[in-house]
Amino acid sequence: MAVHPQLPNAITVARIVCAPIFLWLLLADAGSGGGLRWAAAVLFIVAIATDGVDGYIARKYDIVSDLGKLLDPIADKALTGLAFIGLSILGELPWWITIVVLVREIGITVYRFLVVNDHVLAAAWMGKLKTVFQAIALSIALLPFASLSDASAWQATVWWGSVITMTIAVILTIASGLDYVATEVRAARAKRGAR
Repeated sequence: MAVHPQLPNAITVARIVCAPIFLWLLLADAGSGGGLRWAAAVLFIVAIATDGVDGYIARKYDIVSDLGKLLDPIADKALTGLAFIGLSILGELPWWITIVVLVREIGITVYRFLVVNDHVLAAAWMGKLKTVFQAIALSIALLPFASLSDASAWQATVWWGSVITMTIAVILTIASGLDYVATEVRAARAKRGAR
């Protein structure tokens, strides 16, 4: 079966387009846990799940592109970054967590653009693991379980699940940022040594 070579990139762009729609739904609900919050949570989960789909298609059909390597992490950061911001605006997530995440994400993204003419800084394994844990932690935080009629039985479990996954996500966010910096410094030193 032939697959259009731009299909993975189109899926990635769709994820970028979903990000502001998701944020609007989240903020329009204003923390009430109603239909808009459920819609925002479902849109986030579906959109972030496409991260695996576009990568799978690109690898399976050997249509991995430099543009895809550049856009894919940006799409993830747009979606997760707006989720962190939205939850902090609603008072459901401390701003310090959002600031730590955004400093790392924006810093790596700016660096990607600075070095794009020299090389494409693709997502490393730790960065991918970070994205998985951010996606899980944010999905748990976004789903309005408290609005369910039998929520009391769930609340402690959901709260602990959210705290544990968010803690792991923040640790991986910091560690993967440091890993990118260390890898780039080593590569720069090796390049200078080869001259």
